[in-house]
Amino acid sequence: MFIKKPTGTIAALASLSLVLSACSTATEEASPSQSASATATATGEVVIVHAAFYPLEFLAKTIGGDQIQVVSLTVPGAEPHDMELTPVQVAELEKTSLVLFIDGFMPAVDEAIEASVPDRALDLGATVTLLESDDHDHAHETPAPEASAAAEEEHDHGAYDPHIWLDPANMVLMANAVSERLIAIDPDRSDFYTANTAALVADLEALDQEFTTGLANCEQKEIVTSHDAFGYLANAYGFKQHGIAGLSPESEPSPARLAEISEMVRAEGITTIYYETLVSPAIAETVANETGATTAVLDPIEGLVEGSTDTFITVMQANLQALIKGQTCS
Repeated sequence: MFIKKPTGTIAALASLSLVLSACSTATEEASPSQSASATATATGEVVIVHAAFYPLEFLAKTIGGDQIQVVSLTVPGAEPHDMELTPVQVAELEKTSLVLFIDGFMPAVDEAIEASVPDRALDLGATVTLLESDDHDHAHETPAPEASAAAEEEHDHGAYDPHIWLDPANMVLMANAVSERLIAIDPDRSDFYTANTAALVADLEALDQEFTTGLANCEQKEIVTSHDAFGYLANAYGFKQHGIAGLSPESEPSPARLAEISEMVRAEGITTIYYETLVSPAIAETVANETGATTAVLDPIEGLVEGSTDTFITVMQANLQALIKGQTCS
């Protein structure tokens, strides 16, 4: 589905086979992203869920509550696309009950799963209908100056857009899939997982209704974003996304691409260029300065900044308010 790059994870697995037993207890105590008071199952085992990045961590924690341990493979504040796993993270995967990931979004996670725990992984991209990428011609882009050859190869994510979580309806499908897998792993707590899932689904459906109502009457249907992360959101609520860069936020658009976007912004009367929380706003500011538009945050929710008290729901609600203002909705 997606083109993947070599990350050296398999080599790390081979060299760290002994690290697992030595570090297991220490890493369980030290991980900041675990539920603090997870309870052992009837067999005496704690359900441990590794989530590739924040939206999947949100699903696991909301559904599993204090009955499971949740470990995020992406540290707060990090941009997950091309993040590498540490040797300790690779070793920790050996003791997971379940790994939640989206195939192709984090190649290092894909490779580690394939090498060690393919039977304990759930690809949430397989639970929804994938959209073809809105990514423009890669000839218009150049990799960032610091990008390695491997990162340049990964720049082409493939034919499909992996940012599935930005449509609340997809999050409902993903939540149900996580719940089903947790129940299969830990059937004694099926009622607990089912109740939490029902509450989460209700919140996500309410969020979807907020978006439907808030974006029903917008003067501007063209959305210009720093990179192509919002295809599912645009598709769900009747917009057309125009990413300045492609699917990779680390790519840099060529002068020709910047000129193309700037011309379109002027022609369509677009007043707002959106940038992200975990990536430099420089590209969005360049287009805004060139066209007289303003900039605003539209968060792809690939992660939270360190110390944030937000949740997936609250960040999506902030996105809604940004769109209502930026797209002139009434």
